[in-house]
Amino acid sequence: MGKRIIARARGKGGPRYKAPSHRYRGKFDYLPIMGIVGKVEDILHDPGRSAPVAIIKFEDGKEVLHIACEGLKVGDAIAYGGEVKLGNVLPLEKIPEGTKIFGIETYPGSGPKLCRSSGSYGIVIGKVGKKVKVQFPSGKIVELDEKCRASIGVPAGGGRIEKPWVKAGKKYHAMHARGKLFPRVKGVVMNPVDHPYGGKSHRPRPSKSVSRHAPPGAKVGSISPKRLGKKKGR
Repeated sequence: MGKRIIARARGKGGPRYKAPSHRYRGKFDYLPIMGIVGKVEDILHDPGRSAPVAIIKFEDGKEVLHIACEGLKVGDAIAYGGEVKLGNVLPLEKIPEGTKIFGIETYPGSGPKLCRSSGSYGIVIGKVGKKVKVQFPSGKIVELDEKCRASIGVPAGGGRIEKPWVKAGKKYHAMHARGKLFPRVKGVVMNPVDHPYGGKSHRPRPSKSVSRHAPPGAKVGSISPKRLGKKKGR
């Protein structure tokens, strides 16, 4: 008996695809008020994330978790507002063009949602009315509300991808700790019972396009594409 294809198994859910919530230090968040200053109590490794975690303690005793940025150390002050300084949290309207930012909100008050992994950052490239244009690592430019907040700097740990895995076992355990599926096997090398692309000794792929109404076991590739074929050059 074959297995469910990954796309279908992931939709069904189950322990293999669930995020290991017990491995996370906690939720990253921004306090809802501005004009306060906290202190970095500690910087910790988070097994469930790629970037280290900074514990920020405020004068009223509240503690929040922030993504630790490059150059941050224990004892540093983190301000909500004020000057453009590493680790500080400011609304996009107060951040000058060309500044590297991370932990960006998708709407005012959402908390840090974008550019959270180690080494990833956005760049403020311009302002249009009440919107601020931010360029992401993919190159995509998105307009966000000027009241959305972000941290200044780059998440620490950006050099992690430069270290080779050396052994498959090393990567297996690292991926397993974060609930990621490893190893990933190509559909064309599977048996016909396991994947729509499987079977035969050579690898002619069938059409990538598939109907919106196809059953879950066949819904692989481009689902209900708007167009087919290569674009003609002008």
